[in-house]
Amino acid sequence: MRILQHTKEDEAKYLEFIQKHDRSNFQQSLEWGNIKTSWIKEVVVSEDNNGNIVGSLCIWIRKIPIFGNIMYSARGPICDIHSKEVLKDLVEGANELAKKYHAFVLRVEPDIKKTDKQFRNIATDVGFQIKDDSKNFLDEIQPRFVFQLNIKGKTADQVLAACHSKTRYNIRLATKKGVVIKEGKREDLKDFHKIMIETGKRDDFIIRSLEYFEKMWDELVPKGYMKLLMAYHEDKPIAGIIPIMFGNKVWYLYGASSNSHRNLMPNYLLQWTMIQEAIERKAAVYDFRGVSGVVGDGLYRFKSGFGAEFIEFIGEIYIPYHPTKYKLYKFAEKCFRKFRKLKKKLLK
Repeated sequence: MRILQHTKEDEAKYLEFIQKHDRSNFQQSLEWGNIKTSWIKEVVVSEDNNGNIVGSLCIWIRKIPIFGNIMYSARGPICDIHSKEVLKDLVEGANELAKKYHAFVLRVEPDIKKTDKQFRNIATDVGFQIKDDSKNFLDEIQPRFVFQLNIKGKTADQVLAACHSKTRYNIRLATKKGVVIKEGKREDLKDFHKIMIETGKRDDFIIRSLEYFEKMWDELVPKGYMKLLMAYHEDKPIAGIIPIMFGNKVWYLYGASSNSHRNLMPNYLLQWTMIQEAIERKAAVYDFRGVSGVVGDGLYRFKSGFGAEFIEFIGEIYIPYHPTKYKLYKFAEKCFRKFRKLKKKLLK
């Protein structure tokens, strides 16, 4: 085990490892970490006897007022999740970082299925506790319930045939009604963000600033990890999505649609356009990202219509270095989220 050195050689070695691994995830990349400017980024790597990386855990560290430093890892670790030796090695590295930064907890939200009993046993054996009883969509940072579409080795015709008949109809309808999909440029983020504000007000969620999306563009687009797709009708922007391409997967990260022209079904055509590109890229998975877990709601029906699989992840695994402080922090975090939600309702 060692802590990654921030040299070009070491970072390139790490990037090659996480991109080629089956568990590849953009949220474990240094580029994604660069977008989160308020966090310190550290990477623990486990190596074999020949110095080859066999496991990694990218950890972000930030000071929380009153409580101290928190350590957080989104969608790690990247390794054989059933190798107790590698996971133990990564935990030892995380524990060293906890001492260095005087952290009160390590929180990890891995994209590992809740039903993976072997991982659960190994995780607890190496020191993690598991919180998998969240009932609220906002209880965790990363979505616990997601839809993933397996496209490995499949053709576009095969994927389309597996879609729900209503989904295929809506894709054709959008085309028939004159919806046109174009790849956006950096300046088109302004139109996307305007529509995102409209979407946030309609669907009651907090949105990122335009500057955040521009930061994403500057960090990810030059590396080929991100793009913007916009839907137009009669040359007017009516919807858009931001997908992320990294390793063997493509993620639908952000989406926005205007209140008008929703009857033209632009979201269906946007998704289908990006799924086709993911197939051309020979990706293994198209990840639709989160849903609330409420079976049958609008978002659930939309994403399931493309033939994607509904998956529940394990939730949060954590090591409380100061258990009492962490319990108080979690209580304060929950209260803050409730207050923010109430404040938003009062301001409407």
